[in-house]
Amino acid sequence: FFLLIENAFCIFSRPKKSFAGEIVLITGSANGIGRQVALKLAPLGVTLVLWDIDDEGNKETSRLAQQNGATRVFVYHCDCSSREDVYEQADKVRKEVGDVTILINNAGILIGKKFCELTDEDFEKTFRVNFFSQVWTCKAFLPAMVACNRGHLVSTASGAGLLGLYRSSDYSASKSAIIGMMEAINSELYQGGKRGIKTTIICPYFISTRLSKGFKSARPCLFPVYDPEYAASRIVDAIKKEKFYQIMPPAVYLLGLKIFLPRKAVLFLESYIKFPESMEEAFGGK
Repeated sequence: FFLLIENAFCIFSRPKKSFAGEIVLITGSANGIGRQVALKLAPLGVTLVLWDIDDEGNKETSRLAQQNGATRVFVYHCDCSSREDVYEQADKVRKEVGDVTILINNAGILIGKKFCELTDEDFEKTFRVNFFSQVWTCKAFLPAMVACNRGHLVSTASGAGLLGLYRSSDYSASKSAIIGMMEAINSELYQGGKRGIKTTIICPYFISTRLSKGFKSARPCLFPVYDPEYAASRIVDAIKKEKFYQIMPPAVYLLGLKIFLPRKAVLFLESYIKFPESMEEAFGGK
């Protein structure tokens, strides 16, 4: 049902936006989805600002982006789990590069422990990296977008943010918080007349990155584990089309139906897709 509506709107959608001249900041750009998004944007005339704690990986992303056609790439060491570091690096970006016009929040971690195995420090770390980093980056860069009524906020959430997943209580909670925050920001911008600022929420299933190393889908036809390059192409396309949500693969929509199902049906669905077994295989022995 949702896919039919989405595709109907896409048929009559306005022309895709141009990226030429945009200043794009990507967090978690040293590898995985962040790197691939940077490489997809590199030949489109953007200025790339790359944030990560992995300096060597970030330099490699910069080198590859320049090979792909990027003419302006700025690399910063930034620990997005630190509020002070985020605000400090944001000030440097404003002075050295300019006001960010497209913010792509991608940094994230997945610990993969059961609820009772997670320490308080685990929960706090997951929320600092996955959720609070996006709070701080939005606070740092959104005011300039509001001032000129132009910009785009892109938040990497997760299918896990639409429902709770096995061995992911901290991760699911942090991603759900992102969705709630972005929904609220979008509403405030719209009601405040700042409709030139777009928001896109990315909700993928698992992507074959370091984050989910070792995870294999038991039902790859319904829930494939996407390659980072393919996932990045879908994300960039969603930004071009200014989509509010990018949910992938389409079967993730089915998981959202859990809120309408009785508990036994929910557990049956989880058993059918064998998600707990896949998570045990990936994280149970670590």
